[in-house]
Formats: sequence, C-alpha cells, structure tokens
Amino acid sequence: MNIDDTAATVAREADWDTAPGLLDGAMQLTLGPEECDLAYWITSVAQGTLRDRGVTGHHVDAKVPDFLKEPGPLREALILEFGYRGVSEEIATRLLAPYVELAPGIPEMEFYATQLLDEARHARVFRNHLVELGMPADTLLRDVEELSADYRRRVLQPVEDFTLDIVRDRKDFAGGVAVFAIVIEGVLAPAAELSERKWSPLSPATSEISRGTSIDEIRHLTVASTILKDHLAAHPESRDRIVEVIQAGVRLWDEVPDREFVIHREKLFQEGMAAHADRIGDYEIWPGVRMLDTTPDQRYDMAERWTEQMAEVRMAYMGLPPELLGGAASAT
Repeated sequence: MNIDDTAATVAREADWDTAPGLLDGAMQLTLGPEECDLAYWITSVAQGTLRDRGVTGHHVDAKVPDFLKEPGPLREALILEFGYRGVSEEIATRLLAPYVELAPGIPEMEFYATQLLDEARHARVFRNHLVELGMPADTLLRDVEELSADYRRRVLQPVEDFTLDIVRDRKDFAGGVAVFAIVIEGVLAPAAELSERKWSPLSPATSEISRGTSIDEIRHLTVASTILKDHLAAHPESRDRIVEVIQAGVRLWDEVPDREFVIHREKLFQEGMAAHADRIGDYEIWPGVRMLDTTPDQRYDMAERWTEQMAEVRMAYMGLPPELLGGAASAT
C-alpha cells in the first residue's frame, strides 16, 4: 500500500490536518461503535492520527524550546499540567478494563478496547514529555507520583471510587458509559482544548501532544454518546437510573477541589507568560481575546463554559434534558 492509499483510508475526523477542533468535533460529529471499531483504529488512528507521532505524540520537527527546559514558572506549570494529566489518563486506562468485560456486543467491546489503548498512550506521552523538559527518566514514575499525590488523593480518587462502584461492583455498563461520556471525559476534555491553545505559541511539541489527544477525545465523547442514546431508546426503563448516575457524577465534580489545583497551575503559567510575552505577541487564545490579556480565572471559567456547552449538546442528542446537569466544573 502506498502513501496515497494509506491516506485514503484515514477518516476525516482522525486525520491530523482535517480533524476539527475538540469543541466543534464533540458537539457536531456523530459517530457510533460500529464505525469506530478495531479496523478503524488500526487504519485511521494508528496509521492516521499517530503517523510520524506514535512515539512522542508530536512530530520530530515539532521541538521543545530550550527556555522550557530551564527552571521557571512556565516550566513548572507545564510539569504540573502534564504530570496531573498523565496520572488522570493512567487511572482512566485502568478504569476502562471493566468496560471491555461488560460490553454487550462486539462493536462496544472493540471500541472500549481501543479507548483503553488511547488512554494508555495519552498517559505515556504526557509522562515522557516531562523527560523532554529535563526531568530524569530513571526516577520519572516516582517523581510524578510524588508531585501528584495530593491531587490524586483529593480530586481523582473520589472519581475513581465512584466509577468503580458503577462498573465493577454494580456491573452497570450503561451507567458506566454515562460516567465517562458526561462526567469524566466531558469535564476533562475542555481542559485538553485549553491546553492546546495555551501552548501553541510557546511550544510546538506540547501543542501537538494536546492536539493528538483532543482528536482521540472527539471519538471517545461522540461514540459514548451514541452508545448511551441507543441504549436509552432500546431500554427506556433505564432512564431514571442513568439520570441518577449523571446527577451524582456532576455533584461529585462540584465537590472535589479541582479549581484549587488548576488555578495554582494557571497562576504559574500567568507569571511565565508575562516573562515570555514577546514570544506570544498578539496571539488570540479564543476569537478576539489575546492570551496575554487573560487571567487564570478567565481561562478556568472559559473551560468551564466549554464543559457546559459540550454537555448540553450531548445530553440533547441522547434525549436527556440538559438541565439535569446543574453546574459542572472544569478539571485538569
């Protein structure tokens, strides 16, 4: 198979150059497990999205600038961001094992097997990017564990326990899909979009890593929404249970202190951004707004609004009233 033949097999939403941004893709695309099966992953993802980026998550020509390898608030902000995201993705990988086991059909099983691999890859590229920033490879796992210990205990552990209660203990596949589609991925995905935008004028390598993970998140969110939509259509009697799971998950995110950790990191980014204002210039983080003119709270609040917008669209697609969500919070 030549290069042109390979390119022809890559779905538009998985192609590096044609895939939409995460927000547009997650709110506008419709994908199901029958489309995004194992063959899709092998051709469109492994040979499409990840082509020339399979090892590090970024192209060899996308470099980490030297100033990010030097001590300072910008490097510290990135280490915290990718350290936390790496741990989050590691937990997501482990949580997905019961989804593969409980999947009611082959399409769902194949899809969640590929998502499990996606999350493991995300965790790996986030961790290894820290080595590119100068953290020692031989102590990396221990160092990440130490720097993220409080975040893992206070923010991630309650979410992990909540999810395992549903998929491992209750063996509720549809409830578990709701948790990942609306609560976990739905809350974390907008932060991935923000990350790509933040680092774009500062580090090509960092921005590309976030771009690649965002392309995956589009697939995760849209396919899960279709699975849940079809389940609710086939089993309307499960609606109250699904609603209860979603509401409990939203309440949980409202209770965990994620804002404390994100704002701390964004304040470091703010300090580092000011020190490198010449590299950023008039770059707009969203239309009409220069990144240099934003504050940590504004960036956090924008990610929160994106969370709400994405959730409202997906809830309506599944036939559930968006007001069930109440308030949702943005996370790492």
